[in-house]
Amino acid sequence: MDVLKAIKSRRSIRAYDSREVEEDKLVRILESGRLSPSASNRQERRFVVIRDAMTRKLLSEAARNQGFVAEAPVVIAACSVESEYVMSCGQPAYPIDTAIAVDHMTLAAVQDGLGTCWIGAFDEKKVKKILNIPDHVRVVALLPLGYPSATPRPTPRKSLDEIVKWEKWSD
Repeated sequence: MDVLKAIKSRRSIRAYDSREVEEDKLVRILESGRLSPSASNRQERRFVVIRDAMTRKLLSEAARNQGFVAEAPVVIAACSVESEYVMSCGQPAYPIDTAIAVDHMTLAAVQDGLGTCWIGAFDEKKVKKILNIPDHVRVVALLPLGYPSATPRPTPRKSLDEIVKWEKWSD
Protein backbone atom coordinates (compact mmCIF):
# COMPACT_ATOMS: atom_id res chain seq x y z
CA MET A 1 0.00 0.00 0.00
CA ASP A 2 1.37 3.43 -0.81
CA VAL A 3 1.43 6.16 1.82
CA LEU A 4 -1.31 8.30 0.29
CA LYS A 5 -3.64 5.30 0.10
CA ALA A 6 -2.96 4.56 3.79
CA ILE A 7 -3.65 8.21 4.67
CA LYS A 8 -6.92 8.17 2.72
CA SER A 9 -7.94 4.82 4.28
CA ARG A 10 -7.19 5.73 7.90
CA ARG A 11 -10.21 6.16 10.18
CA SER A 12 -10.69 6.64 13.89
CA ILE A 13 -11.84 3.15 14.88
CA ARG A 14 -14.13 2.94 17.88
CA ALA A 15 -15.27 -0.69 17.50
CA TYR A 16 -12.93 -3.67 17.53
CA ASP A 17 -13.44 -7.38 17.08
CA SER A 18 -11.92 -9.87 19.49
CA ARG A 19 -9.06 -11.09 17.27
CA GLU A 20 -5.64 -10.72 18.80
CA VAL A 21 -3.05 -8.57 17.04
CA GLU A 22 -0.28 -10.76 15.69
CA GLU A 23 3.14 -10.18 17.22
CA ASP A 24 4.84 -9.43 13.90
CA LYS A 25 2.26 -6.74 13.09
CA LEU A 26 2.56 -5.19 16.53
CA VAL A 27 6.35 -5.10 16.26
CA ARG A 28 6.13 -3.57 12.78
CA ILE A 29 3.82 -0.83 14.10
CA LEU A 30 6.13 -0.12 17.05
CA GLU A 31 9.09 -0.07 14.66
CA SER A 32 7.28 2.60 12.63
CA GLY A 33 7.11 4.77 15.75
CA ARG A 34 10.75 4.08 16.58
CA LEU A 35 11.88 5.17 13.11
CA SER A 36 9.96 8.45 13.17
CA PRO A 37 11.91 11.72 13.24
CA SER A 38 12.41 13.76 16.40
CA ALA A 39 13.85 17.19 17.16
CA SER A 40 17.66 17.01 17.20
CA ASN A 41 17.24 13.22 16.93
CA ARG A 42 16.58 13.13 20.70
CA GLN A 43 14.32 10.06 20.42
CA GLU A 44 12.63 10.84 23.73
CA ARG A 45 9.41 8.92 23.09
CA ARG A 46 8.61 5.64 24.79
CA PHE A 47 5.73 3.23 24.26
CA VAL A 48 3.94 1.12 26.85
CA VAL A 49 2.11 -1.80 25.24
CA ILE A 50 -0.93 -3.00 27.18
CA ARG A 51 -2.65 -6.29 26.39
CA ASP A 52 -4.04 -7.18 29.81
CA ALA A 53 -7.86 -6.87 29.76
CA MET A 54 -8.18 -5.46 33.30
CA THR A 55 -5.52 -2.81 32.64
CA ARG A 56 -7.24 -1.84 29.39
CA LYS A 57 -10.51 -1.50 31.29
CA LEU A 58 -8.87 0.80 33.83
CA LEU A 59 -7.38 2.85 31.01
CA SER A 60 -10.80 3.17 29.37
CA GLU A 61 -12.13 4.56 32.64
CA ALA A 62 -9.22 7.03 32.82
CA ALA A 63 -10.07 7.98 29.21
CA ARG A 64 -13.48 9.42 30.11
CA ASN A 65 -15.13 5.99 30.14
CA GLN A 66 -14.57 5.41 26.43
CA GLY A 67 -15.42 1.70 26.40
CA PHE A 68 -13.83 0.97 23.05
CA VAL A 69 -10.42 1.58 24.64
CA ALA A 70 -10.97 -1.58 26.70
CA GLU A 71 -12.45 -3.40 23.70
CA ALA A 72 -9.27 -3.06 21.62
CA PRO A 73 -6.94 -6.04 22.18
CA VAL A 74 -3.95 -3.68 22.48
CA VAL A 75 -3.53 -0.17 23.82
CA ILE A 76 -0.29 1.73 23.35
CA ALA A 77 0.50 4.56 25.74
CA ALA A 78 2.74 7.00 23.86
CA CYS A 79 5.00 8.82 26.28
CA SER A 80 7.97 11.18 26.39
CA VAL A 81 10.81 10.87 28.89
CA GLU A 82 11.75 14.51 28.46
CA SER A 83 9.41 17.49 28.40
CA GLU A 84 11.78 20.43 28.90
CA TYR A 85 13.47 20.63 25.51
CA VAL A 86 12.22 23.56 23.43
CA MET A 87 13.04 23.81 19.74
CA SER A 88 14.56 27.03 18.39
CA CYS A 89 11.13 28.00 17.00
CA GLY A 90 9.85 28.19 20.58
CA GLN A 91 7.74 25.02 20.52
CA PRO A 92 8.20 22.23 23.08
CA ALA A 93 9.50 19.18 21.24
CA TYR A 94 7.93 16.33 23.21
CA PRO A 95 4.28 16.58 22.10
CA ILE A 96 5.29 17.12 18.47
CA ASP A 97 7.85 14.31 18.38
CA THR A 98 5.52 11.88 20.10
CA ALA A 99 2.64 12.87 17.82
CA ILE A 100 4.78 12.19 14.75
CA ALA A 101 5.60 8.72 16.11
CA VAL A 102 1.94 7.98 16.83
CA ASP A 103 0.97 9.13 13.35
CA HIS A 104 3.56 6.80 11.81
CA MET A 105 2.06 3.96 13.87
CA THR A 106 -1.52 4.76 12.79
CA LEU A 107 -0.51 4.56 9.14
CA ALA A 108 1.47 1.34 9.65
CA ALA A 109 -1.62 -0.13 11.32
CA VAL A 110 -3.77 0.70 8.28
CA GLN A 111 -1.27 -1.07 6.03
CA ASP A 112 -1.67 -4.22 8.16
CA GLY A 113 -5.48 -4.09 8.16
CA LEU A 114 -5.66 -2.80 11.71
CA GLY A 115 -7.41 0.22 13.16
CA THR A 116 -6.52 2.82 15.75
CA CYS A 117 -8.07 5.83 17.40
CA TRP A 118 -5.93 8.66 18.68
CA ILE A 119 -7.01 9.31 22.30
CA GLY A 120 -6.10 12.62 23.88
CA ALA A 121 -9.08 12.73 26.23
CA PHE A 122 -7.70 11.06 29.35
CA ASP A 123 -6.60 11.83 32.88
CA GLU A 124 -2.81 11.71 32.70
CA LYS A 125 -2.37 11.23 36.46
CA LYS A 126 -4.69 8.22 36.44
CA VAL A 127 -2.96 6.71 33.40
CA LYS A 128 0.44 7.16 35.04
CA LYS A 129 -0.79 5.46 38.20
CA ILE A 130 -2.35 2.53 36.29
CA LEU A 131 0.82 1.96 34.24
CA ASN A 132 3.36 2.83 36.95
CA ILE A 133 4.79 5.64 34.81
CA PRO A 134 7.22 7.95 36.67
CA ASP A 135 6.16 11.53 37.43
CA HIS A 136 8.70 13.13 35.06
CA VAL A 137 7.41 11.16 32.05
CA ARG A 138 4.56 12.72 30.03
CA VAL A 139 1.77 10.62 28.54
CA VAL A 140 0.91 12.25 25.22
CA ALA A 141 -1.64 9.84 23.75
CA LEU A 142 -3.33 6.50 24.13
CA LEU A 143 -3.64 4.43 20.98
CA PRO A 144 -6.13 1.53 20.96
CA LEU A 145 -5.15 -0.97 18.30
CA GLY A 146 -6.98 -3.91 16.80
CA TYR A 147 -9.04 -5.26 13.93
CA PRO A 148 -12.01 -2.99 13.23
CA SER A 149 -15.45 -4.52 13.66
CA ALA A 150 -16.92 -1.44 12.00
CA THR A 151 -15.27 1.14 9.80
CA PRO A 152 -16.85 4.58 9.69
CA ARG A 153 -17.25 6.57 6.53
CA PRO A 154 -14.66 9.26 5.82
CA THR A 155 -15.13 12.48 7.72
CA PRO A 156 -15.33 15.69 5.72
CA ARG A 157 -12.10 17.58 5.18
CA LYS A 158 -11.65 21.18 4.11
CA SER A 159 -10.43 21.76 0.57
CA LEU A 160 -6.84 22.77 -0.18
CA ASP A 161 -8.13 26.22 -1.19
CA GLU A 162 -9.44 26.66 2.36
CA ILE A 163 -6.22 25.70 4.15
CA VAL A 164 -3.28 26.59 1.90
CA LYS A 165 -1.65 30.01 1.55
CA TRP A 166 0.89 30.45 -1.25
CA GLU A 167 4.08 32.42 -0.60
CA LYS A 168 2.56 34.62 2.16
CA TRP A 169 -0.42 34.65 4.47
CA SER A 170 -3.42 36.23 2.81
CA ASP A 171 -7.09 36.42 3.71
